[in-house]
Amino acid sequence: MASTRDRISVTGIRVRAHHGVFDFEREQGQEFVIDVTVAVDLAAAASGDELARTVHYGELAVAVAEAVERDPVDLIETVAERVAGVALGFAGVEEATVTVHKPQAPIAVPFDDVSVTIVRGRA
Repeated sequence: MASTRDRISVTGIRVRAHHGVFDFEREQGQEFVIDVTVAVDLAAAASGDELARTVHYGELAVAVAEAVERDPVDLIETVAERVAGVALGFAGVEEATVTVHKPQAPIAVPFDDVSVTIVRGRA
């Protein structure tokens, strides 16, 4: 079981995708920014200096980007759920925290960012 103190984070994964409720979002696409943190016991990897006993953050980042790029959906909540499922698919991951940022969201007032964050664990 993973120590709740051990985490690996990859932040700022930038992906161009076509998610959104509006037709123009689906047609034109926009940038989404993903932050993912996984809870995984890092003691064995650290003590043995073994990549095979941890989560390869490069592979995690690629898998997250691929999950965001595929199959457009209406809600960033759905994108976050998809990314959490991908992260939980990595061996040893007990929990995933995912934030999906949509900095170009069609909002009528000035804003810096809109995002959703979810936390999911193994069933």
